[in-house]
Amino acid sequence: MVGSIVTDSTTTATAPSDETAVSVQQVRKTYRVGQPVHALDGISFELPRGSYTAVMGPSGSGKSTLMNLIGCLDTPTDGTVVVNGRDVTSLSDRERTRLRGEEIGFVFQTFNLMPRLSALQNVALPMVARDVARDQRTERAQTLLDRVGLADRADHLPNELSGGQRQRVAIARALVNDPTLLLADEPTGNVDTETGATIMDRFADLHAAGNTLLVVTHERRIAEHADRILHLLDGRLERIETVESPRRTPVDDREVD
Repeated sequence: MVGSIVTDSTTTATAPSDETAVSVQQVRKTYRVGQPVHALDGISFELPRGSYTAVMGPSGSGKSTLMNLIGCLDTPTDGTVVVNGRDVTSLSDRERTRLRGEEIGFVFQTFNLMPRLSALQNVALPMVARDVARDQRTERAQTLLDRVGLADRADHLPNELSGGQRQRVAIARALVNDPTLLLADEPTGNVDTETGATIMDRFADLHAAGNTLLVVTHERRIAEHADRILHLLDGRLERIETVESPRRTPVDDREVD
């Protein structure tokens, strides 16, 4: 059962507290191709540290744009985005890249794995940019593959893995730098229902471990794994819905995968 709370998307901006992982205040993103297109139009909300939030909305509502802004892949036209106490809009490109690499993990619908690298090498890849020693990279990547149930697939190439296994490799890669914020864009979009349920169990485990999760999805049943759902429409925050009984399955009640 779910309940709804409607909030004003034009709330006056407030300084984020230490308990806030992400603060989005009066954010606008305008693309100028001929006539201006307002992908986001004055959105304000906060993600508490350790929270689990989903984002829903029809195509063109601004979901991916919002994800890109929070993930430091883009900057807003107006307003502020603060991630772990740092105002993304005031950072240089190099500083945003560093913040993104050290504190944010991404899980994409299309997996984005390197086809000629093994599962282990794909997971270890983000550590190369941080000059982590090879033996440490291997140990960390193997640990994370074990954590997502793929220790015995470490040497397999992506085309030797199922869709669900590839997504779990992507989750392990997203966690390799121990981020505090995990962003997932349609993480179950390319897998079957059973595999999608397994992936959402992994997210539940990450949330239980203290990670802050933001999941973009068009599927209601996936969104209901979260504690809150942000509903976007035409670039505006239409409402924030509180999920009274999230669909997350307790570990003891799961089937072994």
